[in-house]
Amino acid sequence: MSSLLSIGKSGLLAAQVGLSTTGNNITNAGVVGYSRQAAIQSDTATLDQGFGFVGTGTEVTTVRRYYDNFLAVQLRNAESNQASLDAYTKQISQIDNLLADPTAGLSPALQDFFNGVQDATSNPASAASRQAMLSTASSLASRFQGLSARLSEIASGVNGQITSNVGEINSYATQIAAINKTIAGLTTDGKAPNDMLDHRDQMLTELNKLIKTTVIPGDNNTLTVEFGTGQPLVVGGTAFQLATSNSPTDASRMTVGYQSDSGVFSALPESVLTGGQLGGLVSFRNGAMDRAQNSLGQVAAGLAVSFNAQHVLGQDQNGALGTAFFKPINAYVGVNSHNSPVSTADVSAVVTDASKLTASDYSVDYDGTNFNVTRLSDGQITQINPYPQTVPQTIDGVDYTITGAPVDKDNFLVRPTYTAADQFGVAISDRTKIALAAPIATAAPTANAGNAKISAGTVDVNYLTPGNALAAPVTLTFDKASGSLSGFPPAQDVTVTVNGVATVYPAGTPTVPYTDGAAISFGGVNFNISGTPADLDTFTIGPNVSGVGDSRNGALLAGLQTKNILDNGNATYQTTYAQMVNFVGNKAREAQISGSAADAAVAQATTQQQSVSGVNLDEEAANLLRYQQAYQASGKVMQVASTLFDVLLNLR
Repeated sequence: MSSLLSIGKSGLLAAQVGLSTTGNNITNAGVVGYSRQAAIQSDTATLDQGFGFVGTGTEVTTVRRYYDNFLAVQLRNAESNQASLDAYTKQISQIDNLLADPTAGLSPALQDFFNGVQDATSNPASAASRQAMLSTASSLASRFQGLSARLSEIASGVNGQITSNVGEINSYATQIAAINKTIAGLTTDGKAPNDMLDHRDQMLTELNKLIKTTVIPGDNNTLTVEFGTGQPLVVGGTAFQLATSNSPTDASRMTVGYQSDSGVFSALPESVLTGGQLGGLVSFRNGAMDRAQNSLGQVAAGLAVSFNAQHVLGQDQNGALGTAFFKPINAYVGVNSHNSPVSTADVSAVVTDASKLTASDYSVDYDGTNFNVTRLSDGQITQINPYPQTVPQTIDGVDYTITGAPVDKDNFLVRPTYTAADQFGVAISDRTKIALAAPIATAAPTANAGNAKISAGTVDVNYLTPGNALAAPVTLTFDKASGSLSGFPPAQDVTVTVNGVATVYPAGTPTVPYTDGAAISFGGVNFNISGTPADLDTFTIGPNVSGVGDSRNGALLAGLQTKNILDNGNATYQTTYAQMVNFVGNKAREAQISGSAADAAVAQATTQQQSVSGVNLDEEAANLLRYQQAYQASGKVMQVASTLFDVLLNLR
């Protein structure tokens, strides 16, 4: 009878555990991260009764947690990618909306400015037109500065979010390390506390939404959590703390690294910060954010430099050569704070050539012997040669000047266009100093017997070389017998270009052959003489002494709007800006499409994971009935055993 009672009791206890486990599943069905559990039964040892073996009942061997590590990892990775794309999309959408705005973007301000230049060119003597040109220039500068300020605000917001994410990562790492210790202490004979395992897995899920991690199983159900290329975050019961710090070469840029107990910060390569919100923010900042800031600066610097280059070749209303119309653009130079304190090296960089300017950043490094300038967009290296310098060296449209005494491993970050939009400003405020006229004037006297004509003439940058500017008129005389011109300044070479072929006549050459329509230049002065001159016909090239109504340089300034100046002479200001807008728009669209795909991947991974670990209430309801019936049946067994025992007692 005792054997039958024991069997019934074991069944009763097993059914009770099954009911408790099922009830626990039902009450936690809505808890995020909960994995369903099941009571696993097995029979107890059987006894040899001579005629055979008779069972002694059942027991619960374990409460199993339904969990598939492969599916869990798949879901965490999908959610990490989703969080990364969501963070990226939110940020790039701000830039996309900013740049593409038809009223607040740059294109309307550029158009208004050149409309002002064209109006002033059409009315060079009009004070109102000149003042309107200055006004549109100021509006353009304000637009550049406003766009730059907004991009800086977005960048500052990214810094704040990076700092916040790092704080959350540290919090989860600390919690995971603590629960690792607890789980290890409670794990006995391979059995672990299921609810704590669920809690830890949920923290890993939340952690992966911040940064993609790799989880490595350890002893006693502990875990090692790494990110990037094996950088540790949690090892057993130890959590490694991340921190943020300003970049040593750019105080406006937040970097991520390890923080030691002594407070020493060690920056990590940004390439290891992948996945999750942090990875999305870093990817956005290093890609679309930097591209937008540098490309906007490229337009600003290109416009300022090229417009100034043409403006200084003109003549203002006071009869003086033009000065810089826009303020100079100095490249941002960041000095690595880790440079040796004994180093006195200093790098300055000024944008001088709009056509060669790129939107890339540059690293300037001293190897103990030479300074090397590395273009970060493609890794191209240019050596500063000679060093020490005698004159600045121009690299990609930027003049580099390096002074002082460097030490090995000195490092500088040069961003030629990074702050150009913010620096963009109008350098003149006096409308009379707008150089719309050309500094030279040409004439063919009416007394000439031939029909040859001389063009109005232009000047190039060589005209600004000391000694080249015309102080007095130069008179060229045609000699019919020799078919040549004479009277050129004796100290200057003369270049004659016919059908694209240039011939240089050294300074002091007495006569230069005449060719109908040939382009002639000397000392930065350029003109053409065409037609058939008569013997002793003369042509005069001299200073422009009555240029108030002249707008030849103004026409050249207005022509810059449609001239391919940027990108090695392949793009205008507007097309360069349009390319930037298209790039940002395409990236925003790519992020949206990728985000939709990521959402689908998360939904699919969630379905697969829940098919194993999720609680099915219909199934649990069936289990309740099954365990209830088992409980009742086991009770009946014990009742029968009790009745039989009473029968035996009554036999006496």
